[in-house]
Amino acid sequence: MAGLFILCSLASAGQAAESVSGTEQPPRVAVLSAFEPEMKKLLAATEAQEHRTVNGVRFTTGMLEGKPVVLVLSGISIVNAAMTTQLLLDRFPVQAIVFSGIAGGIDPELNVGDVTVPARWGNYLEGTFARERPDGTYAPPPWRPASFPNYGMIHPQEVPVRSSAHPEGEMRFWFEVDEKLLTLARKALVDVPLDRCAKPDSCLEEEPRVVIGGNGLTGPVFMDNAAFRTYAFKTFDADALDMESGAVAMVAHANGVPFIAFRSLSDLAGGDEGDNRIFTFMQLAADNSAAVVRAFLRAM
Repeated sequence: MAGLFILCSLASAGQAAESVSGTEQPPRVAVLSAFEPEMKKLLAATEAQEHRTVNGVRFTTGMLEGKPVVLVLSGISIVNAAMTTQLLLDRFPVQAIVFSGIAGGIDPELNVGDVTVPARWGNYLEGTFARERPDGTYAPPPWRPASFPNYGMIHPQEVPVRSSAHPEGEMRFWFEVDEKLLTLARKALVDVPLDRCAKPDSCLEEEPRVVIGGNGLTGPVFMDNAAFRTYAFKTFDADALDMESGAVAMVAHANGVPFIAFRSLSDLAGGDEGDNRIFTFMQLAADNSAAVVRAFLRAM
């Protein structure tokens, strides 16, 4: 019953979008990934596919786990992700946005292969790069007060965001995922089987697991720095760090569309004991995220 209630609630949002766009399409769940390896398993499982290309971006509609969906690659990094998400919302009746992909892990308690489902997302490089004082410290200008502890010259801050609920704008750093979708994730993703081995001789040290709740961070850089990883964890109490989810969350918030992201850890964002292992476990992590997303769609 809970899943049915959530789906009916989301369908109402989708019908509103449909009337605005003037299309005859059914309300769909939008499934986004940043680049092809993250989308591969989801696209292969989608039935009755039809394709449409807008501004060079290819949208695929069809049925995935019995649900009408539209799948699209957002492109890597925040500008691509924001642009593609708005392009999607302007052309399809979207009842919810689901992101599936990989991320760097910054919580020391998490391991490569784990799938994180943060409750909120923040863009950690929104802020001020402050000038250095004679004493070697950094301080933002008085009209840009710091929202969080700084990392050298970098002072993360809230930004003004406009939406239908706040046309005058509001200051925000965090963008929450949809509460009903997060509740469904907590109930539906208890026993999803996850891969441990990328190859017979490339296996994870620990059995991967699904971790629901907590914080996620997004920025326009590939993070592979142990010192900044430690700072990000201590400052934001975050589980994972990626290059798209915070931007999609921000666009979803502005448009009033429910959003949730599933991010499997492909590496430890600079915290690996040796070299970064993204190219060893990237596909395994992407496939684990896709498996969790499919289970989530079934539960809807």
